[in-house]
Amino acid sequence: MATGTETPSDLGASGIVISVDAMGSDRGPGAVVAGLVLSAVALPDAHFILHGDEAQLAPLLAREQALAARVTLRHAPRVVTMQDKPSQVMRHGLGTSMWSAIDSVKEGEARVAVSCGNTGALMAVSMIRLRKLPGVNRPAIICHWPSRNPGGFNVMLDVGADIKAEATDLLQYATMGASYARNGLKLTKPRVGLLNVGTEEHKGRAELHLAHAQMAAAAEAGGYDFVGFVEGSDIPSDRVDVIVTDGFTGNIALKTAEGTARLVSHFMRQAFNAGIMSKFAALLAMNSLKRLQRRMDPRESNGGVFLGLNGTVVKSHGSADATGVAAAITMAYNLSEKGFLERLAARVASTGRAGQDAVSVGAEAKTSE
Repeated sequence: MATGTETPSDLGASGIVISVDAMGSDRGPGAVVAGLVLSAVALPDAHFILHGDEAQLAPLLAREQALAARVTLRHAPRVVTMQDKPSQVMRHGLGTSMWSAIDSVKEGEARVAVSCGNTGALMAVSMIRLRKLPGVNRPAIICHWPSRNPGGFNVMLDVGADIKAEATDLLQYATMGASYARNGLKLTKPRVGLLNVGTEEHKGRAELHLAHAQMAAAAEAGGYDFVGFVEGSDIPSDRVDVIVTDGFTGNIALKTAEGTARLVSHFMRQAFNAGIMSKFAALLAMNSLKRLQRRMDPRESNGGVFLGLNGTVVKSHGSADATGVAAAITMAYNLSEKGFLERLAARVASTGRAGQDAVSVGAEAKTSE
C-alpha cells in the first residue's frame, strides 16, 4: 500500500489511475476494498487512489496483498452521508472522502472518479470542482438498461441529475447519449429516441415537440439516427439504443424498474417454494434461471455516468456489493481507456453550430403550429 506521497506520473506510469471514494457505500468501506480486489485482478494495469478514513482503511488494505503496490491511500476524515443536503456539501464538503476523490480528477492525478455516495451531493461536488464542459447547459446522468438489443443494454439519460430540462437540454442529452453509446456500447450510429406518452407526433408537452424538431435537425451532426418519439414500453426494446428524457421522468422510470425486478424475483421464489412439484420444476429450470439471473443481474451493469463535466465520474449504487463496485470501476476504466471525455468534448464542440441551427428549426416549427 502506498502512502499518498506519489506523484500522478508515478501512479499512472504503466496504466490508468482511478480515484475511488471508499466511504460512501451503504455496506461500509469493506465492500469498496473487496471491489478493488476484484478490479485489481480484472484490470492488471490499473492503479487506484482510495479516499477515506485511514484508521479504517489501512487494516483492510493490509490484508489484501493484491493491492499492495496498486493503491495509494489518501486520508479524508469526514464522510458525506445519505442524509446530507447537496447545498450543505457544496459549502462544507472539504475534508470528506467524496470531495477528495473528485479533487484527484480535478488536479489531474486520476482520469476518473467512482463513488457509492449520495447522488445529489456527488453531482453538486462534481459540478463545483470539475465545472461543466464548454457548451453544456445541464449535465446528465446516464444509466445502462437491460434490453433485447444484441449488446444486451440500452442507455437512458437523464436519470436524476436535474429534474427539469428544456428542449435545448434534451438536444444536448441526445448528443451526449449518442457519444456514450458509440464508446460504451460500441455502436457506430446509435438510434436515439425521445421519451413521450406516445409515439404520435401530436402527443406530449410543447417542449417535447420543440426538442423533437431540434433533434431531427441535428441528428447528422450528432452522429445518430433519430427514431422520433418512444414510449415507456420501448425502453428495453430493440427499437432504440439511447432514450432521452428529463431527470424527473428518467429517475422515476429507473426506480420503478428496479422495484419491479425485485418484485418479480420475490414472486418467483414464492412460486418455486410453493410445493414439491414447484421445487422439482425449479430444479429442472435451474440452468435457464441462472442464465436469466446473470443477464438481469443489476450488479453487472452497476454505475451511472455523469456526462457534461470536465472529468468523468461514475456513480455506483449505494447498496452495491464487491461485484457491483468492481463493475462500476471497470466501467470507469473502460471509459478512460477509450478517451471518452475527450471524444465527448469534441463532439459537443463540433455540434454546437448544428445545435444552434436546430434551435432555429425548432422555433420555426413552433411558430408554424
